[in-house]
Amino acid sequence: MSLSRSRTSRAIAGAATALAVLTACGGGGDAADSAAGKPVTITFWGWAKGSKDVVDAFNASHTDIKVTFEEIPSGNAGGYAKISNAVKAGNAPDLVSIEYPSLPEFVSSGALQEIGDVFPESARAGLLPQAVDLTTLGGKNWAVPFDAAPQALYYRKDLFARHGIEVPTTWDAFRKAAEQVKKADAKARIATFFPDDPTTFEAMAWQAGAQWFKAENDTWKIDTTDPATAKVTAYWQGLLDAGLVHKNASFSPEWTGSLKNGTTLAYLGASWGAGVLKGTLPEQAGKWAVAPMPSWDGKPASGMLGGSTFAVPKNSTKKAAAVEFATWMATTEAGVKARIASGTSSAFPAATALRPAAKKAFDASFYGGQDIYALFEAAGASITPQWSWGPTTGTTNTAIKDRFGAVAPGGPTLADAVKAGHDATVAELTKRGLKVEG
Repeated sequence: MSLSRSRTSRAIAGAATALAVLTACGGGGDAADSAAGKPVTITFWGWAKGSKDVVDAFNASHTDIKVTFEEIPSGNAGGYAKISNAVKAGNAPDLVSIEYPSLPEFVSSGALQEIGDVFPESARAGLLPQAVDLTTLGGKNWAVPFDAAPQALYYRKDLFARHGIEVPTTWDAFRKAAEQVKKADAKARIATFFPDDPTTFEAMAWQAGAQWFKAENDTWKIDTTDPATAKVTAYWQGLLDAGLVHKNASFSPEWTGSLKNGTTLAYLGASWGAGVLKGTLPEQAGKWAVAPMPSWDGKPASGMLGGSTFAVPKNSTKKAAAVEFATWMATTEAGVKARIASGTSSAFPAATALRPAAKKAFDASFYGGQDIYALFEAAGASITPQWSWGPTTGTTNTAIKDRFGAVAPGGPTLADAVKAGHDATVAELTKRGLKVEG
């Protein structure tokens, strides 16, 4: 673990201690059922495509553990609120999906159990180090990393060719390509700014070298006005002011419609976006390709956009069984194949040894047979390591999202929105009794 990550972890652990006693309740239910000769039955809440297929495959191949699956809304669309409310009510499931950005908040509120005693080092050793870092807080393991989510540029290769547009490798080239698109087709834009999704913007800042949350000893240092963030903010403000990108909610009918009619030529997403596009636009098979994310200097660099983990709520008494199932999902070939078998999932496993199996299971004909997993492999290796998430991601992102939607020429700016996120974060940390500078 890096020095900065260690410091961050200590601060999160201190925050967790100040806010709640983190109990480790697992084991009792596992042992009782096993002693009675019955399979341990656990409940799993999640929303990722292919989750039910994975549960069905596990249940068909295991007799000692049985999993009941309940699909819930995606995290920021209500799933996290449902999990939090269930924990408070004492009726949470045994395993939940939590994305990396939200994990520290659940840890600091005392909602989860530490799992290091049942998640062996041998399993962790085969995972992408950045993913392990993001799930190791206060020197303790809080979740099983499932996938990594490096950034990627998806583009309509037929429309790029028609308009003579070269695939941009730098952000300067991306703006020039955006100008070409608008000039070639007044209704078309190269891509879309998502006002409802701060995590896409944060991944851009991450890629540029920003570090919004930094913990030193027992103090959180919040900085969203560093040069890297300022550069990204000014760049996207310039694209919006010049009308060079659409501004639509992510995965909205407007965004999907613009992809279907060819008035959006590219999508700045993550590795999991490969399955999203394939499932959304089956009629465009063979027209899309994937390229590395543009960077500021043309050298490989990536942030991470989302990515999921599996965590055990504090009131579960079946921690061992829950982690065994989570580990099967995340680290076995059968687990990753079952998820991708749904046809629209494109999991890029945190378990590096499973990448060949994931590649083989994913039908890449939508991308003309391109080896997209080789591209994701390089992107994953280029994820910059200095970024860490703070314990108030929900507060931060809600404040930013509320103001992103109001950004307009002559009106509120992206910089105003980021400043609002900073102020809301500082206020929330202070409210929780934590030391903060920023």
